[in-house]
This record gives sequence, C-alpha cells and structure tokens, in this order.
Amino acid sequence: MRINIHNREHLCFIKVSNYLTIDNKDQDPEVPPELDQRSVSTYDPLQRYLAEIRKYPFLTKDEEQSLAIRFKKKGDLDAVTQLILSHLRLSVSIAMEYKRLPFNTMDLIQEGNVGLMHAVKKYDPYKNARVSTYAAWWIRAYILKYILQNWRLVRIGTTEAQRKLFFRLSKEREALEKLGMIATPKLLADQLEVKEKEVIEMTQRLETYDLSLSAPVGDSEETVYGDLLPSNMENTEESLGKKQLKTIFNKKLKAFSRRLNDREVEILSERILAEEPQTLDTFAQKYEISKERVRQIEANLLKKLKKYMQDEIPDFENLST
Repeated sequence: MRINIHNREHLCFIKVSNYLTIDNKDQDPEVPPELDQRSVSTYDPLQRYLAEIRKYPFLTKDEEQSLAIRFKKKGDLDAVTQLILSHLRLSVSIAMEYKRLPFNTMDLIQEGNVGLMHAVKKYDPYKNARVSTYAAWWIRAYILKYILQNWRLVRIGTTEAQRKLFFRLSKEREALEKLGMIATPKLLADQLEVKEKEVIEMTQRLETYDLSLSAPVGDSEETVYGDLLPSNMENTEESLGKKQLKTIFNKKLKAFSRRLNDREVEILSERILAEEPQTLDTFAQKYEISKERVRQIEANLLKKLKKYMQDEIPDFENLST
C-alpha cells in the first residue's frame, strides 16, 4: 500500500511528540517537601528536555541503514521515529552554537528538529553517509532561516549576499582589525566577494533598530513618524490637471482628424498614435506608394499636429515637455 508522504510526515511528528511529553503536568519534577507553595519554581524546561532525549541511545551505522530502508520501502513510522529520536541531541548541539543570540534556545532546538525530520525524510540509505552527516546541514539551515526571519520585524537576509553579510560581516571585520588593518567597506566587500554598497547597507541595518511608524516624534503626541514619510502617490492637483489635459487633447485631436484625408487619418491612428504601430511597408503596399513616401507623410502629419496643438492649447510647449 502506498502512503502519502505528507501524511507520513504528520503522523511521524505526532509519534515523536508523544515520546517527548515533557510538558505533561503528571511528569513535572517533584517539589521537595522543604519548599512550600510560595517558593519560586526552579523548573528548567531546557534541562528537562535534555534529560528526556538522553533516554534514546545513539544508533550504529548498520542500525541506521536498516531503519532508513524500512522507512524508504514500507513507510514504517516506527523506524523513522527511532531515527529522529536518536538524533535529537544533534539538533541541540547545533542550536547551542547560536545560544548567544537573542533567541530562546528551545525555539532554536525545535527549528532544528524540523530540519532533522526533513533530512530523515530525504535521506538515501543506499549512499555511504551517516544520517548525522546529512542531517546536520538541514538542521543548521532551518535554524539559520529562523534567525534571519525573526532577527528584525523588517526581514533582512532576503538575498544570498545579504545572508553572507549577516553571518560573516562582524567576524570578517574583527579578523581584519586583529591584523592591524582598517576594515573599510571596500576592503570588506573584496574579502566577502560582494558589492561595497551591500556592505554599507547591511552595516546600517545591523547597527540600527526597528522603529514603529506609530511612535510619536519627540515630545509631540500628535505627530508620528509615519506622518513624515514622503508619499509615493501622485499629487491630487497634478492628477486632476493631467486628466483635464488628456480630455482637452483628445477633443482637439478629433477636430484635427476631421481636417485630414482618409489616408492621413489611417496613418495617424494606425501608426503615429497606435501602441503597436503598423510598419511603413504595410501602408506602402496598401496605397501602392514607396516606404519613403509613407515616411514623408508621417513626418508632415507630426508637424501639422504639433502646430495645431500649439495654436489651440495655451502653453502646449511647456505641457508637452
């Protein structure tokens, strides 16, 4: 029977969660009798989690391969659950590398666990590699993705260059300064193989903080920062002026067209004013004239149209520029 891979992932997640019931009230550590109900609890969820995952032993290479093959061929959820549980300490180890960052360590571990489950799903047991070697890449990738997405309210690290600078800029600057060199944006850009402009932008992002647009400006409670931002919308007066000008122009254009013969009207509408103008050859064949003659008619029409509009619309020269 074929098992849908998304259902298998969901069932596997539930199965692993059932093993790690560390938040169950019945399993909370006992409170020593010398502490009364008014005492501050010393319960540490991270230490409890670490104690739980130590119950699941590491697997040998043969055991890993056997379990992975069972999952690959039969979709055995017990097999994949054992693989995941035996590698939970790997997620902890990698997450601890980022414990100095302003994130909850348990959040980083759980993101790593998501990467671990994804890695086990994609792991190929027929290649000569341990699960831990393959999973480490996925665990780290999910943790770094979480850090980037939650570092600021406004997301940074949306391009490959930004991600490289986010994780390596400070370290590269420190390395250059230890060598007695001045870490200029140009030098940092050369070292990291990115543009100087990107180094300057990332430095500014990392050295500043997010600011709410609803925050008041200074001591004023009426003006907020959002009020000071320039609007990209067109000025209302300019917008109305353009609409009126367009109406007048179309009206004058119709009057101008009544002065032309049929051939000139067609060249004006199908070539001069058209979004996809007809070719010179098209008119040349239709009216049995040369392409040069069509070009001359077109040039003459443009001159006549410009002269007509200058006579009919005041300040047409200024408006057309």
